Amino acid sequence: MDTSSNPMAQTDAVEQRFAPAPSAVAGSATPEQGSASAPDAASANVFNVEGTDIIEGGSIAGLDVLEALKDVIDPELGINIVDLGLVYGVKVAADDSIVIDMTLTSAACPLTDIIERQAQMVLASLSDDVLINWVWMPAWGPDRITSDGREQLRAIGFNV
Repeated sequence: MDTSSNPMAQTDAVEQRFAPAPSAVAGSATPEQGSASAPDAASANVFNVEGTDIIEGGSIAGLDVLEALKDVIDPELGINIVDLGLVYGVKVAADDSIVIDMTLTSAACPLTDIIERQAQMVLASLSDDVLINWVWMPAWGPDRITSDGREQLRAIGFNV
C-alpha cells in the first residue's frame, strides 16, 4: 500500500507530515494565481523566529511583518497574535505581496473577522496585497506562546 500521498497513513511526526514540502513553500500560489507571486526558492531568505517560518523573496523584511503583527491584539486575552504563537508563517513574494499562515486558539473562534481585519490594517502600510491563510494543522497549543507572551499572560494573572 502506497502511503506517500496520504499524510494520515505516514509514520512521521505530525509536524513533519503537515509541513509543506520545500518546493511547496517556495511555490505556494494556487494554480489560478500562477507562481509569479511566490518567492523563488533559490533567491528567498528562509528562517524561523520563535516558531514562525519566514520566507523573504521581496524587499519587505519578514521581521518587519512580524513586528507590525504585534499590533494585532487577541480581543479575548489582550495579548498580541505573534506572542500568542498564532502566526505560523510569513511569506513575502518577489512582488512584495504577503501571505500570513496563522491559526486561532479555537477553530470556532467568533472573533476571526476582527483579527483578520486588524492584521490587514496593520500590514497595509507594508503591502497592498496581503492574504491571511487560516491553517488548522498542526493545532495551536500553549507551547507556541513566546517567552514574551508568557510574561504578558503572567502579568494579567494566568499561570503559564
